Amino acid sequence: MNTLLFPVILAGGKGERFWPLSRKDRPKQFLSLDGSSRSLLQATADRLIELGGGESSAAGGFPTPVAHGGNPQDCAGSFAGDWRTPRGWDSLWVITSSQIAEGVRQQLPDLPVENLLIESEGRDTAAAVAWTSLEIKQRYGEDAVIGFFPADHWIADQKAFAHTLSAATQLAASTAAIVTLGIKPTFPSTGYGYIEQGEKIGSFNELPAYHVNRFTEKPNRETAETFLSTGRFSWNSGMFVFRAGVVLKELHTHAPEIIEPLEQHGPDIYPQLPKKSIDYALMEKTTLAYVLPVDFGWDDLGDWNAIERLLKTEESPNVELATHVGLDTQGAIIYASNPEDVVVTIGLEDVVIVRDRNVTLIVKKERTQEIKQILKILQSDSRFTDLL
Repeated sequence: MNTLLFPVILAGGKGERFWPLSRKDRPKQFLSLDGSSRSLLQATADRLIELGGGESSAAGGFPTPVAHGGNPQDCAGSFAGDWRTPRGWDSLWVITSSQIAEGVRQQLPDLPVENLLIESEGRDTAAAVAWTSLEIKQRYGEDAVIGFFPADHWIADQKAFAHTLSAATQLAASTAAIVTLGIKPTFPSTGYGYIEQGEKIGSFNELPAYHVNRFTEKPNRETAETFLSTGRFSWNSGMFVFRAGVVLKELHTHAPEIIEPLEQHGPDIYPQLPKKSIDYALMEKTTLAYVLPVDFGWDDLGDWNAIERLLKTEESPNVELATHVGLDTQGAIIYASNPEDVVVTIGLEDVVIVRDRNVTLIVKKERTQEIKQILKILQSDSRFTDLL
């Protein structure tokens, strides 16, 4: 089977837990956090545009409408014998917020303008999935296979990632399935959601696939340890693959309050849509959820502690992305955006220190989740609005 995957990058997030480096005009997905020269958004696009390659045929792949661009309804289903498959940038889509759309264009100048969907107001991932799926269905038909990927993930093994996506695409193309990628847990995390695998339904690209028994939100430590001991649970990566027609039908069943207004009124109705995640609106309710447990080296880069997971070495007591002079300091994460700034520490342990422009953040590593609370305090005081 040689079926094309249309990858979609979910790029509307704020990345508040990476403040003060991440701000309204420079959200997390615009940052480079792994020591490379590419931002998280650019790195995500780099690995996804390769998935749009490959030869197409009448038995697989999807033709490109002759009327490329314009109103998708004008060209949906009108192929005039043109069986060229969109490749690379032509197959990639991005959905983002109006506040950072211009930044996305600057970061991804090769992205076709008609493949960038701009939300007038963020309504979480259920609305984003619904709108994008409608647009792709209109342009390429209900059998188009779509994959959704957050813009801020780190992937270690690109070859294994591509192999996994090929398997997920095969499963989605051949079955009425909403496929999610389950990450093999490496520790009993209390910060991730979990997926319990049920009955095995077969193998795709030599990867076993299972029906999903249940999704569980962030558990406590004891529950997470129990999950790992069973060998049946994986972390919920937030990456999904399905056919356009399958997910739209399921949205009609489980989230009509989102899909029906979009079908009737288009994206102009966006500010009136309920704010729900795709997990809550659909994945926890559908009976068509399947999971591929995978292991290609993954991190969702949720907060500053992720920097330590990526860059910590045995040789250094700290992770230093700054000019740092320290005495008896260990287990620290130290970042400064200005190379001329010098951070000096004495007797510190397990802290995060971030210096960016006119702000310095100092927080215990175990409390980085509370950065969002600080932002609410800053937002309520007019003196600090420029810091957001």
